[in-house]
Amino acid sequence: QVQLVESGGGLVQPGGSLRLSCAASGSIFRLNHMAWHRQAPGKQRELVARIANNGYTNYADSVKGRFTISRDNGKNMVYLQMNSLKPEDTAVYYCNQEATVISRAYWGQGTQVTVSS
Repeated sequence: QVQLVESGGGLVQPGGSLRLSCAASGSIFRLNHMAWHRQAPGKQRELVARIANNGYTNYADSVKGRFTISRDNGKNMVYLQMNSLKPEDTAVYYCNQEATVISRAYWGQGTQVTVSS
C-alpha cells in the first residue's frame, strides 16, 4: 500500500523559508515521478514542482528561482525547499506520486503553509 506523508509546513513571515518533506512507502520509489502541488482557499489545485525518476525537474513559473524540488532515493524522500516566500504561496501543499501505466496516482494528506506577517 502506497503511503505519502508530508511534514514541514507552518507559519512563516514574507521573505522566509520552509522545507517540506515527503516520506514515501509501499512502492519502488526510485522508479516514480514525484511532484508537489498546492491548493489555496477558493482555488484549484496546481502543480508547483515535479521531479522525474531521472532527476529532471520543472517548476511553475510562479515559483521558479525560489523553490527547489529534490529527492533522496536511498531514503524514499522528496523535498521542497521554499525560499523568498510570499503571501500568495499560502496554501495546503500536497506530495504526489504520479500515475504510471500500471498504477494510479497517490496523494499525501497535505501540509499547511501560511506566509503572513
